[in-house]
This record gives sequence, structure tokens and C-alpha cells, in this order.
Amino acid sequence: MLEEIISYIATLDPALIYLSMFFFGFIENLFPPSPSDFVVVLGATLVASNRIDFLPLVLLASFGSGVGYITMYYIGRKLGDSVIRNGRFKFIKKESLDKADRWFEKYGYKLILINRFLPGTRAVISFFTGFHKLQPLKTIIYAFMSSLLWNILLTILGYTIGNNVELIDRILNTYSNVGLIITFVIVATALAVYFNRKKKN
Repeated sequence: MLEEIISYIATLDPALIYLSMFFFGFIENLFPPSPSDFVVVLGATLVASNRIDFLPLVLLASFGSGVGYITMYYIGRKLGDSVIRNGRFKFIKKESLDKADRWFEKYGYKLILINRFLPGTRAVISFFTGFHKLQPLKTIIYAFMSSLLWNILLTILGYTIGNNVELIDRILNTYSNVGLIITFVIVATALAVYFNRKKKN
């Protein structure tokens, strides 16, 4: 099945392949289950066969991801207050929001830099960087840098492994699962420390 997908993509016009890289990079921020990482790796196998070029692939996939990130950023910036700060969610207290604001102001840009390396949380981080109103220009630069680094790694992976797509699929699935577990452990630990300190106070 995967070999058939590669064979089909290889028959497409290079411009359409590049457009697909941009589209999947963009859509994953709005629809996280999108298989954008796998699509970029598949594109890298075409780089290995000289069907398309390395630089346009990386730049277009990264640009698409950056545009998608900023889209979610502005959604969070415009709708965050009306959705989260309006008091509809009684379990979200003002003190907690104020602390989250300070936390995001301190670590927000670092989160943007590692955003692409955190599977399952990319759309959430982009939304909350907008919700906490981080600087737009700085956010754009950091988001593009994160995406560029990640797509370079994916392209090198696909180029190195070549057409062994089953191995690529296993690697990406394993990374995604491990990443989700690590993210869950970090979030759970941070919440435990927070509520423990709150209880002591």
C-alpha cells in the first residue's frame, strides 16, 4: 500500500508535489491527525530519486507549517479571551490564568522552538501562544525555525532510508508514541507540583 502511494506521488508534476508539502504542513496545525510528517518523509524519497529537490521541499513544508501555526496563533489571540477568560468554565480560576500568563511569558518562546518536536501538542501550543498574546513577529520567526529544523531532519531521514517506507512508518510511530508519553509525564508532574504547592500554601 505504502509503495503504491509513493509510486502514485512520483507520477505527479513536481509543482503539485511541492504544493502538497505546503498543504500538509499547513493543515496539521488545524487538524493534528494530519500525516504531514509522513508526507514530508515520502517527499524525501523522491529527493533520493531526483524527482524533486531538497531545498524547495524543506522550505515549502516549513513555510506551510509556519503559516498554519500563525493561523492558530491568531485564532487563539482573537477567540481565547471570549472562550477561556469569560468565566464560562468555572473550574478555570483567574489566579490560575494569571499564573499561566506569567509561565507562558517566561517559557513561551522556548515552547515555540521545540513545538515541532512535540507530537500531539502542536495545535495546542500554537493556540495558547496566541491566547497569551506573545509577540507576533517573534512568534513567526521561532515557529518557522522550529519547523525548518524538524523538516530538515525528516527529509534527511527519508533520503537516507529511501523507499523502505515500512521502516519509516515504524520510526515515526515510535517517536510519536514516546513523545506523547514524555509530554504526558511532564504535564502530569508539573500539575502535581503545582497542586502540591497550592495545598501547602
